[in-house]
Amino acid sequence: MSWFGGSSKEYDFTMFSVSHFVIIALLFIGSTVIYLHREKLRDGEWRKAELAIGISLILIEVCYHIWMVVNDMWNVSHSIPLELCSLSLILSVLLLLTRKKIIYEILLFTALLGASQAIFTPLLNFDFPHFRFFHFFYTHLFMIWIVFYFTWVIGYRPTIWSVVKLSVFLNVLLPIIMLINKAVGGNYMFLSHKPNSASLLNLLGPYPWYIVSMEFLLITLSLIVWLIFRKKT
Repeated sequence: MSWFGGSSKEYDFTMFSVSHFVIIALLFIGSTVIYLHREKLRDGEWRKAELAIGISLILIEVCYHIWMVVNDMWNVSHSIPLELCSLSLILSVLLLLTRKKIIYEILLFTALLGASQAIFTPLLNFDFPHFRFFHFFYTHLFMIWIVFYFTWVIGYRPTIWSVVKLSVFLNVLLPIIMLINKAVGGNYMFLSHKPNSASLLNLLGPYPWYIVSMEFLLITLSLIVWLIFRKKT
């Protein structure tokens, strides 16, 4: 079976295995490098690198969808990029291409709270060196590094209004995704029902109240992120 194949048996991923710990180490090493070299990275020549990374994220995501199609895995009920991390990936690309601060204000919270959880507790079937392993961690690592880059290098900082913008973004997005879920029989962002496996959502109450609890938790954690990354006066 090739590294681009569809079977997970040959590449069975195990959480906190050697390959997983390597990724976690890369997260911290990459973040530390961005912080320590923040002055050097302010050179205007790095704009080309921003665009190159943005294009690379587009290409690897396109390859991911091709992989799903080739292996008969793509389905409208679960393959549309409507999960929080998928939306964060789109925001990451848009931020790299446009440098719009309003995109940063949303991505700061969705990436740090969503992508970081995905790295530490990945929902993944394929281990190194399968394509899906590279796709999953490449995209999630860069979501976090991009946020740190725009915070420490470019100098963007969240304000309390950034949390308000996140709340507006979520409350506009959620009913749209609920309608899409109903139309395609999907469960994007777990808005139709809880996951079948054990999860944090089991502690947040029954349907549909766990959705309200989930949003409240996200906003609460976003306030903590704002306190940490806000501009100190």
